[in-house]
Amino acid sequence: MTTLTEREDAPFPWWLVLLEGIFAAVFGLLLLTAPAATLLFLIQVFGFYLFLGGTFRIVSIFTNPSSWGWKLAGGLLGIIAGILVLQHPLLSAIAIPAVVLYVLGFLSIVEGIFEVIAAFQGSGWGIGILGILRIVFGIILVLNPLIGVVALPFILGAFMLVGGIFAFVASFRMRSSPAATGG
Repeated sequence: MTTLTEREDAPFPWWLVLLEGIFAAVFGLLLLTAPAATLLFLIQVFGFYLFLGGTFRIVSIFTNPSSWGWKLAGGLLGIIAGILVLQHPLLSAIAIPAVVLYVLGFLSIVEGIFEVIAAFQGSGWGIGILGILRIVFGIILVLNPLIGVVALPFILGAFMLVGGIFAFVASFRMRSSPAATGG
């Protein structure tokens, strides 16, 4: 009898998808009900992640010395960034989402331009209108990222909640599928 975890086309076992769904839904609910505290907590987790990632990158030099200079530089930057995020969590809670929003804003503008060009080349005006809306959205984010920083926890919370529910449902579908039971 083969289980889903033994199949080559199933990258994750059903119970791992279930856990992902539960965690995503819980963090989504927390972001929707207590956005500031949850965002601050997630920023601190990110700071620990940066610190530990940098530490592990430096330790990896001793197990595999290839490209040791890049590993050392990346490790030191990770440790420094982690310490800065942990020492200044409130500033990081504003700065990190703002940087992400600038990137999203510029990306939205560029993708919108390509969609408008595609509309003029015959892809239809639906994609052109979406492209224009994307350009406007990108300009708003770039010119006033504070709007995005305030809205980001709510948007992220909604996506995490819906994604968590879908992952939860998908995990039980994976568990009850004939491939998972060997049939």
